[in-house]
Amino acid sequence: MSALDAIRAAFSRRGADNYGEGVSQLEHALQCGACAERDGASPALITATLLHDIGHLLHDLPQDIADKGIDTEHESLGSAWLSQHFGPDVTEPVRLHVAAKRYLATVEKGYYELLSAASIQSLKLQGGLMSPEETRKYEAERFAADAIKLRRWDDEGKIVGARTPDLSHFERFVGQALRQ
Repeated sequence: MSALDAIRAAFSRRGADNYGEGVSQLEHALQCGACAERDGASPALITATLLHDIGHLLHDLPQDIADKGIDTEHESLGSAWLSQHFGPDVTEPVRLHVAAKRYLATVEKGYYELLSAASIQSLKLQGGLMSPEETRKYEAERFAADAIKLRRWDDEGKIVGARTPDLSHFERFVGQALRQ
């Protein structure tokens, strides 16, 4: 199965799942990808942004798993799965997007207060605010800046009823980002 076929299959299987923000997993992915495209991101970063939550589509856990106090570590699952087809310019922002939320909540005044209830719940499960050591470690990551961009688009991509291009629109970016 090609990477595009596998991505389509993942969205077909679980894309209608509730994201916890009033939009589906697919709607959230498309909104985030559209934000990255709008802002002139590279094909790799558009792909990472579109697929940053693919880990949620790969596991068989229930949609409400966070309500049970369990972190699915979707960023690690998604990054590992994507590494079969993409290089670190896609996989690393995906791996780091949860850490980017923790980082921003720690260092940026007012960021935490902008998070939705669902995002605050997941933040707590994902480790909460960063320690000074974690902050320094995050800042040293090669793809930290890209993960912060992805995180901001992630925060923006939760609008009920937003109009976006469909998944096929983003396939050209995904194709350009594939490891040759």
